[in-house]
Amino acid sequence: MTDTGQRLGQLLMRSGIITERQLADALEVHKATGERLGRIIVDLGHATQGEILSVMATQIGIEYFDFSIVQPDPNAVAAVPRELAERYTLMPVSLSDGVLVVAMADPQNVLALDDLRIITGHEIRAGISTRDDIAGSIEAFYKVAEHTESDDFIGSDDLSETELESLSGVAADAPIVKLVNYIITKAVSERASDIHIEPQDSDLRVRFRVDGVLHEVMRSPRSVQAAIISRFKIMAEMDIAETRKPQDGHCAITVSGHTIDFRVSSLPTVYGERIVLRILRKDAILLELSDLGFLPSSLERFESSFRKPYGAILVTGPTGSGKSTSLYAAINVLNSPDKHILTAEDPVEYRVPGVNQCQINVKSGLTFARALRSFLRCSPDIILVGEIRDQETARIGIESALTGHLVLSTLHTNDSAGAVTRLVEMGVEPFLVASAVDCILAQRLARRLCPSCKEEYEPKPQTLIDAGFPADNLPERIFKAVGCKKCGGTGYRGRMGVHEVLLVSEEIGRLTVAGATSEEIKKAAIADGMLTLKEDGLEKVRMGDTSVEEILRVIV
Repeated sequence: MTDTGQRLGQLLMRSGIITERQLADALEVHKATGERLGRIIVDLGHATQGEILSVMATQIGIEYFDFSIVQPDPNAVAAVPRELAERYTLMPVSLSDGVLVVAMADPQNVLALDDLRIITGHEIRAGISTRDDIAGSIEAFYKVAEHTESDDFIGSDDLSETELESLSGVAADAPIVKLVNYIITKAVSERASDIHIEPQDSDLRVRFRVDGVLHEVMRSPRSVQAAIISRFKIMAEMDIAETRKPQDGHCAITVSGHTIDFRVSSLPTVYGERIVLRILRKDAILLELSDLGFLPSSLERFESSFRKPYGAILVTGPTGSGKSTSLYAAINVLNSPDKHILTAEDPVEYRVPGVNQCQINVKSGLTFARALRSFLRCSPDIILVGEIRDQETARIGIESALTGHLVLSTLHTNDSAGAVTRLVEMGVEPFLVASAVDCILAQRLARRLCPSCKEEYEPKPQTLIDAGFPADNLPERIFKAVGCKKCGGTGYRGRMGVHEVLLVSEEIGRLTVAGATSEEIKKAAIADGMLTLKEDGLEKVRMGDTSVEEILRVIV
């Protein structure tokens, strides 16, 4: 056996990656086959290739890059042609002060280092990574979104020809287009719901919202801020000359063969314009109610309500709690050729075949209330109101539910019982609320534990009691978040709903008319069999779908 092999085995053992017994087993195989010790240890499953490389990198004084953790700098990626990266199996990592850092499968390849130095004009510092990691990163980070001709269209009567050429010329520069395409493609591949482009004091920050939580993914030099923001505004057909007023736009981009809609908003801040792109995934409206994480008992209660021919169904919760998704899932169940469905939305984010959708436009006088009044003259069976914002909308919606229409809408309250008192506070008579409202669904979105890395453990009883579990029915074992490459190290992948379904019974109706508080209404609902948000969430902890920490994060 070579000295190198002996040193590697000892290093792995001292680092705690393998045990003395595992090293002895590998040495036995090495003596019999002559195969390299590192390869044997990997084949036996005692260590990964990455763990071996990290130890070797430390020994020879270079850096090891794990691309499940490291995010390559787009400026570095743009500096190295893809063909060169593939030819020498290397991945650019960072570019700063004229030094380009790259991860290589063979950091001692002098020819590759010389070619990189000549082509990029930068000094090169080489690190090491596995061939598989580098190949996967090249595929992920060099992939760019395909744009249609319309993405480059800009229509603005307020710009002079010279100003237009200056602003759009910089934004259309190849490196900027490539960087913007990279940001969009990466966001889609990471299942982000929002992209936040945020000017800071000294640079430009890019964050993605994944599973409801914001993560910083990169920072770019302040020198490219104007060009990047202008590029996003051009794509959304916004006025790139107007930087002092908020603007809204929309664009459709083809990413990996799929057309995805983006809603784009700009907001002036002290450091420049802030851009937010909302990624509208059409598959979200195709969800069935069973996909939303309902417990069987809660789903049965909800379905019993919206299958009635008339009445009002309200979905409550804060912004971003999945209210619209739940309404669309219900509409998908109800949508059939014999039903006339009308919706008033602001904005209409998803187009649903067979449903007549109306876009609210306050500037032209088309408000929710006016749209509702017009709907009633069109003989609808089902009416969906995007949001009840004022007394007039609330009153017309409630009266519509009393006159033979099924009305679905959303309301911003903390829980289901709060929706009853909120309607009364908005000026709707209590007896109308008690007669018209049939069901109130309160919900939150909680992250699902990653099925690939979640870990079962035995919690302390007091911890479970403090979380809200009943002392006489504590789970023996639950799961916690760990983190792996598949979930980006967060321990969570995807989200599910946590629900509270309040059915307005005769008792709750009497309490509403009598002017009861939301707490009194909630107690009556619990007595009728309602699971609270906290109870529903803890039941999903018991089932292994999420963690105690996540439920306590989203539910007070």
